[in-house]
Amino acid sequence: VFDYASAYSTRMREMFALLYPNVQVNIINSGISGDGTACGLARLDRDVLAYRPDRVVVSSGLNDAGNGLEYIESYGENLNEIFKRITGFGAECIFLTENMMNTKTSCHLTDELFIRLAKRFADIENGGVLEAYFERAKEIAKRNGVGVCDCYAKWKELAKTQDTTMMLANRINHPTREMHHLFADSLFETIFGVNTDMVGGNESTMYQKR
Repeated sequence: VFDYASAYSTRMREMFALLYPNVQVNIINSGISGDGTACGLARLDRDVLAYRPDRVVVSSGLNDAGNGLEYIESYGENLNEIFKRITGFGAECIFLTENMMNTKTSCHLTDELFIRLAKRFADIENGGVLEAYFERAKEIAKRNGVGVCDCYAKWKELAKTQDTTMMLANRINHPTREMHHLFADSLFETIFGVNTDMVGGNESTMYQKR
């Protein structure tokens, strides 16, 4: 299901509109489902820099991590080049870590393909592969003067007391509508250094329901 109205980019636009009702703020989502850093780098000029952005949010790792730890060097090289080109262009840049993958095979899955994918992704998550990717990304971001919004760390904290697999819409790797709010709120806090309780109400309990 593609629900554009519930995506975190839309939530960000709504929050900007609340704070700055008389300012035209354009948010362009250039992400492509299933893409990785190699494709992202290849289309960076066309799909991102061509719009002459003031700030760029880069979020990648889930799909790259599917290639295993042997691909982590290529992932790092791609990200490094992406960061250098964005900052060299003169735009501010933030790296947004992504959600956890499933940690188990959900009983709600019945399709054999999804069950196989769930088992594979659980191995990636539980084996520390995805975390290693994001740790590498944060190191590279720091070297390039790129800010980090670490949502993956927030998911790991939630996982201590809750079933994060149930926070995934497909029970594999796509966050629910509610968890998209976590990304938007976290980005807003990273950009402005303010608590999002001040913008559109307190969302903290929303992440505790699942």
